[in-house]
Amino acid sequence: MPETLTTALLDALPFAILLVNRMEKVAWANPVARSMFGPDLPGRPFVTVLRQPSIGEALEAALAQGAPGQVRARLTAGGREIAALATVAPLPQDADLRMPEGGAMVVIEDVTAVEDAEAMRRDFVANVSHELRTPLTALMGFIETLRGAARDDPAARDRFLSIMEREAARMNRLVGDLLSLSRVEAEERRRPTAEVDLTAVLKGAVQTLQPAAEAQKVALIREGAEGRLPVQGDPDQLTQVFANLVENAIKYGGAGGEVRINVSRIAHEPVLRGAALKVEVIDRGEGIEEIHLPRLTERFYRVDTHRSREQGGTGLGLAIVKHIVARHRGRLKIESEKGKGSRFIVLLPAI
Repeated sequence: MPETLTTALLDALPFAILLVNRMEKVAWANPVARSMFGPDLPGRPFVTVLRQPSIGEALEAALAQGAPGQVRARLTAGGREIAALATVAPLPQDADLRMPEGGAMVVIEDVTAVEDAEAMRRDFVANVSHELRTPLTALMGFIETLRGAARDDPAARDRFLSIMEREAARMNRLVGDLLSLSRVEAEERRRPTAEVDLTAVLKGAVQTLQPAAEAQKVALIREGAEGRLPVQGDPDQLTQVFANLVENAIKYGGAGGEVRINVSRIAHEPVLRGAALKVEVIDRGEGIEEIHLPRLTERFYRVDTHRSREQGGTGLGLAIVKHIVARHRGRLKIESEKGKGSRFIVLLPAI
């Protein structure tokens, strides 16, 4: 195969490729390699390009013994740290790739996204298992007790059955939220096409949560823009967003005695690059420390784990909100200060 065609093929590959001669100097690099490790690679000693002992050892084995190798390593490339899969293959003398005496080819594949996804999957499975184990353990313990010591104790039986009902409901909420999150993630790239009146969505969410607010002695106050407020969206998912935010405000910020739902029109929102509707769910509760704010929308992240579970939280609500808002091409912002309440802001493109 002509050298020009060979190098053209190597240029087209989406991996960093370095050809190294028997003096362990870089003889050639494709564009991906130059973008990752710098433009002036040819002529440089390989050890100055990749200071990674395991890859260096694999290169030496390929050059000295003709043995191919593959290693995983953490590298600094393009100003960031990546997880890399490095494949080293010996090249014969007749390879005709600017190395008449032969050498080796080093292929660097960035597998950071794959490893991050695998780590997220492991964390997700571990979190789900942990969340389900606690109520399941409680149910199994109470069933054993009801079959034994509490068999003939009506008062204990009623108390245990009440706790079992609560734990079963908690598992049911968790499974429901997991299914909801799965559906939202599956649809995230498909933008809704229906026209929805945001005023009606908010009215429905407030009416649904009015009994819970009254039980907590919290006033729900709807203020701001009135009338028809059209957006392009999924009415059920948008209702879920605002019901979740208002419910959280009642549960965790209700100590302030009120939750305000403020709606305003924005003629031009720079982030959305156009007109927008802004919905703020504001509570006067104890607030959230700044250190927690960036992580609030992570799955199963809780500021106060014990309190959240006592309130029936699954740790998935804000993750669902984030994905639904993203599906609607909107933005979710969270502002809070310890002791001064919290403000959850949803920006949606206006029609």
